[in-house]
Amino acid sequence: MKLENRNIKTRFGYGLLIVAVIAAGILSRRIAFVPLITGDVLYAVMMFFMVKFLLIHTGKGKVAAISLSVCCLIELSQLYDAVWINQIRNTTLGGLVLGHGFLWSDILAYTAGTALCLLVLYAGKRRTGFKTDAPLR
Repeated sequence: MKLENRNIKTRFGYGLLIVAVIAAGILSRRIAFVPLITGDVLYAVMMFFMVKFLLIHTGKGKVAAISLSVCCLIELSQLYDAVWINQIRNTTLGGLVLGHGFLWSDILAYTAGTALCLLVLYAGKRRTGFKTDAPLR
């Protein structure tokens, strides 16, 4: 298989995962018995897949560090309280992306979501022997 075709298929797979995680995250906010923190965990999972989608040849550890950093920076941005950014946060998309109000528990949820991604990828690699970070030739 050509390198380009493999990259396209891999990115397509990550794209599907991103859409599925977004749907699960939105659904988690609409079901009463699902803890609110579930959405934050899924947000970190989505961010992990987005970074991997963009940086397809980057190792899992680096992807985890980048995605967790982005999540934490977005959470820290919630400490900034200016009219213009609050207007963005008050839109549906702005609220989903930027959130409302800083919480330390969100940082813990992002860490858990990122760790979950690593755990699943490492467990899958060990179980199947598939090298997810092997250089493509």
